Amino acid sequence: MEARFTANSEKEMLDLGRRLGGMLFPRAFVAFFGDLGAGKTTMTKGIADALGITDILSPTFTIVRHHEGRLKLDHFDAYRIEDPDELYAVGFDDYLSGDGAIVMEWCENVPEALPERRLEIHITGSGSDPREVVFRSFGSEYDKILEEM
Repeated sequence: MEARFTANSEKEMLDLGRRLGGMLFPRAFVAFFGDLGAGKTTMTKGIADALGITDILSPTFTIVRHHEGRLKLDHFDAYRIEDPDELYAVGFDDYLSGDGAIVMEWCENVPEALPERRLEIHITGSGSDPREVVFRSFGSEYDKILEEM
């Protein structure tokens, strides 16, 4: 299933993230795709806000940051990952089987590491341009999210 949105401002990106964050569940996996400056971290901040988390930063230099909220959130950034084995070296399997949700930016760098069941978010646009945001669900639990959005 697929759903398309246009975000004309940072506030609209945050609001999309908040709507999504309110529907996440344990072991949910959100896979972001998009160029530098597209709004991946901005939308992640909205997701986190819905979970009661306020300290979201891009984890580029640490690969993953763990956050506690209404639901645990593990925020991965695969920007500097050249081989999926680097993800597994930081315990990616453990995160996948944990009880929190996972948001991963730069999934185009590690497509073979993505779980079969996931929600993909493809963002195009940068700077002051509107963002085209395409959600693609892979699994009935993610279809339900898109139906509600």
